[in-house]
Amino acid sequence: MLLKNASILYGKELQYIENTDIRISGKSFKKIKQNLASSPGEEKLDCSGLVIIPGFVNAHTHIGDSIAKDISLGSTAEARIHPIHGIKSKILKNTKPAQLANFMKNSCLSMIKNGITTFADFREGGLEGVLLLKKTISTFPIRSIVLGRVEYYQKQKEITQNTSLAKSKQTELAAILQNCDGIGVSGANEYSDSVLKYYSGTKKIRAIHSAETKQSCITSKKMTGKSETQRALLLKPHLLVHMTHASKKDLCLSAKKTRGIVVCPRANAALAEGIPDIELMIKTGNTMAIGTDNVMINSPDMFREMDYLWKVSMAIHKKRIDAKQILKMATSNAGTILNKKIGSIGEEYFADCIFIDKHAIELEPMHNPHASIVHRASESAIKAVMIGGRIAHGKL
Repeated sequence: MLLKNASILYGKELQYIENTDIRISGKSFKKIKQNLASSPGEEKLDCSGLVIIPGFVNAHTHIGDSIAKDISLGSTAEARIHPIHGIKSKILKNTKPAQLANFMKNSCLSMIKNGITTFADFREGGLEGVLLLKKTISTFPIRSIVLGRVEYYQKQKEITQNTSLAKSKQTELAAILQNCDGIGVSGANEYSDSVLKYYSGTKKIRAIHSAETKQSCITSKKMTGKSETQRALLLKPHLLVHMTHASKKDLCLSAKKTRGIVVCPRANAALAEGIPDIELMIKTGNTMAIGTDNVMINSPDMFREMDYLWKVSMAIHKKRIDAKQILKMATSNAGTILNKKIGSIGEEYFADCIFIDKHAIELEPMHNPHASIVHRASESAIKAVMIGGRIAHGKL
């Protein structure tokens, strides 16, 4: 396939190129250059009037709770999402798999329509939960990164006594990891140092929630004398999620010991937990991506996520932030953190992209493409979404 006369955001730095051509072969971008000649029999599409941007990477989701939208809005974060006694865990345990699957499908459709071409999901429910999610999304073109977990949480006594992971749970974890992309740990406060270190030996993606709530930070200090992030790093995680209440010291450690941080600003705000300090994260050398988190709490819409994060961060710090920085968090930075050929328009990257109508009423005239996409664009400006070289939504 040859895309002609396109404006694009090119490479990891999202360089704006006014007019160029893109050749797609199989599932990947193969050549990006002006005046490419079409090959015999090659499909050719005129993309005049469009700006092609990388597909959004929603770097942290929980779509299993799509059935529980806006339940218990007045409850605390601990009451709503705690993995042991939270309202969410009770709903998931008491809902039939077929019902969960139906609403997970809705979330997948919503993500594709909004330009999300990859999502990374922390999947609850052990092996059954992983298999249910994989079966549910198998009929959708969206790219998924499924991070499973053993439904096993230790009590305070077991944590302080540094109890090891039982053999039966080790066997269960091995079965889960055979069927997914890695491990998504609920948090350090539910495990002993021994268990976290055992998890650190797994060979696939390792991710963990950290410093999401004030209460979780207080609990860690009280129980172990260490910050929640210090203990989370025992997992040797490739990425940390949230870090809303992380100290500067913890952020410096994160920059040295992980690929990056995934922030979930609207979910944190909806839980009345504050806003991640992306300015301090940048200063301490962290690479950052964006996730929309629990569908129970938040819609999986990266346009709204970027717009919110950009404006509220500038309002809090009274300091300008380049819109391109926010857009990178939703695209190329996520590809870097997840170590996948996603989130960028470049040779040999997966051909996942969004075709934005430059003449959409909310965008025209588009003087600053990065800013326009971050705080003006919405689903209505999307002409089509491509995943793996095929149109997954809309038409050209």
